[in-house]
Amino acid sequence: MMIRPTRRDLLRTSGCGALALTGALLSTTTSPALAEEPASLRARFHLTPPRGWLCDPQRPILAGGTTQLYYLHSEQNSGDGGWDRASTADLVTFEHHGDAIPLRPDFPVWSGSLVIDEEDTAGFGAGAVIALATQPTGGVRRQQEQYLYWSLDGGASFTQLDDPVIVNEDGREAETPAEVENAEWFRDPKVHWNAARGEWVCVIGRHRYAAFYTSADLRTWTLRRNFDYRLTPQDPDLGGIECPDLFEMTADDGTTHWVLGASMDAYGVGLPMTYAYWTGTWDGEQFLADSLTPQWLDHGWDWYAAVTWPAPEDPARLRYAIGWMNNWKYANRDVPTDLSDGYNGQFSVVRELRLRREADGRCALVSTPVPALAAAARTVRTLPDVTADGAAVLDVDARAYELELDLTWEEATNVGVIDGRVYVDRGPSDLEGYSFGEFRRAEAPIDPAARVVHLRILVDTQSVEVFVDDGYTVLSQQVHLLHGDTGASLYADGGPLHATSITLREH
Repeated sequence: MMIRPTRRDLLRTSGCGALALTGALLSTTTSPALAEEPASLRARFHLTPPRGWLCDPQRPILAGGTTQLYYLHSEQNSGDGGWDRASTADLVTFEHHGDAIPLRPDFPVWSGSLVIDEEDTAGFGAGAVIALATQPTGGVRRQQEQYLYWSLDGGASFTQLDDPVIVNEDGREAETPAEVENAEWFRDPKVHWNAARGEWVCVIGRHRYAAFYTSADLRTWTLRRNFDYRLTPQDPDLGGIECPDLFEMTADDGTTHWVLGASMDAYGVGLPMTYAYWTGTWDGEQFLADSLTPQWLDHGWDWYAAVTWPAPEDPARLRYAIGWMNNWKYANRDVPTDLSDGYNGQFSVVRELRLRREADGRCALVSTPVPALAAAARTVRTLPDVTADGAAVLDVDARAYELELDLTWEEATNVGVIDGRVYVDRGPSDLEGYSFGEFRRAEAPIDPAARVVHLRILVDTQSVEVFVDDGYTVLSQQVHLLHGDTGASLYADGGPLHATSITLREH
């Protein structure tokens, strides 16, 4: 069974055996070629840059009563750049402020993180904003090192220390190809204050492991023990660790856990290329995982370089998260918005993260869009219930919207039965000159015994984000929608499909 918003099949769910949900898909109506449509394709409820190339978000800080979000920005697609800043009061709409750490010739600024040094541990003044960022010393890739910047104006502008504060010793000593490969992967420092131990903790992504450092002053760092997710050659190779994340969180049952997250390319072993995470403990020297098998916060192709940060109203139990909606398998390319609007790249919506105890004993992160997103909708309508035994058109005529509904079914036995999976197939949204190639369909497991599913589907002008049930399963995808792609319909194959509690929010 499928939901389709009409020219292109995007979202489908399917199962094995008697699982009825053989498809829930979004598609769009036929439109003229992009070259004939000069009007804007800019996303309406996602952060996009005013112009140029947008890449990794940097973990936000709260300053001046608003959330300050920094991101990698370049005037060229996949080019060298610096950090730009945007602010938001509601985590939905953003105001751009231009560069905060500008590009210096031959010395690009890569990803890192920011903290507010409330106690003046670094000596720049109480309340100084401190950023650690990866830069290639001397422009040499194997000498990626961590540099410190400080700001005394709330993070609007920064000054850099001349020398790196975390030196890449491997980059100076590497000789064999394996050593050089590891030396060229020393990036994306993520720093937080560990109040229980009275010290700063930094995690850095390496080629096949995460490296941990501690410091009393943000300037002098001590290497602790690494976390290696691959202990034997038989363990799956998930790729290098990028944009690592370490935080403590209280689950819904009151237990407290540490979470180590990272963006990883596990395509080679048939796993996602998004945000992997492990639960465990941090003992001041090392992260000890409950299991070396990671869980995944998104199963789409496009939720990478994600960052999380504590919600001020409940920092122990609630975090926010935002990701770059792109993928390094195809990121270095032009997209339709280059032509229509002069920019390339967007972030996902901001999500709320909670840690939930599962029936099998593990703890898992679940995510849902922040409540302010629904509140920001221009119009909200309740659509009548629909039963489809074939096709049924929904009363939708919009380019940017949320569609929330319950699907129930009795049985279906024929098309698309491939175990218990939900998948988003964006291949039909390809345009001439703009193709996702082999990276078209992303999928995730669902319960094969299920006969009801709750979907919240976010459709913007160039993206689809699908939240299944309470947000344990999410799929985030770029798509190439055109101006006439405004409709939605329900399709059932193999038995009737009932859509109830249908809410449409237009943005």
